[in-house]
Amino acid sequence: MIVQVNNMKTAKTLLFFLILSAGHACAAVAQSDEANADQAKADAPKVGGPQAVAAKAEPAAPQQFVIEIEVPAPVHEVWQAFTTSEGLSTWLFPNATVDLRPGGDWLVHFPGGSTGGGTIASFVPEKEMVLNALAPDKFPTVRAERTRAVFQFEARGNATIVRLTQSGWKSGEEWTSAYEYLVAGNAQLLATLHKRFVDGPTDWEKVLGSAKTKGS
Repeated sequence: MIVQVNNMKTAKTLLFFLILSAGHACAAVAQSDEANADQAKADAPKVGGPQAVAAKAEPAAPQQFVIEIEVPAPVHEVWQAFTTSEGLSTWLFPNATVDLRPGGDWLVHFPGGSTGGGTIASFVPEKEMVLNALAPDKFPTVRAERTRAVFQFEARGNATIVRLTQSGWKSGEEWTSAYEYLVAGNAQLLATLHKRFVDGPTDWEKVLGSAKTKGS
């Protein structure tokens, strides 16, 4: 798995997360923050003289993150697992909903009524699906404004490269927290897709039954 992020702190945290959670080789690549730092300096007000007031420039928003993984299955099978209700329900969560059309849902329905996923903006069969993505409920502003998630599928022999590029990030504490949360969360998402084709469909009765037992 390859992950590209705009923030060195996020990259270090994510690398630790991936080493602990992934059962296969992975690498995290941090893009330089120098451009963002230079821009922040350029935008900062010039201060000087007895009446000058110091001002703190707000850090630039991250541009995007990119996560890439090789799935050991042909692109047709991976596409079906990702873009159909039946396929998505075999690995992400039971009773997932996919309405493969612009404006259609790509959603997981969690207990309690919450949803995850987003609205399909566009797609090219077996090549690309673009989502207006929903952030978790804990990030209400980011959830309302959405980000853009582009999933690309590239055949490589009998395997498939799945690449997620997520952009549309803005400045602010909630946006930064959501960015860091979703870098890790979406790395886990693609690792789970990989696991689907290594170990087979998820036995939800067994998984959710175990979860209920632990919570009781």
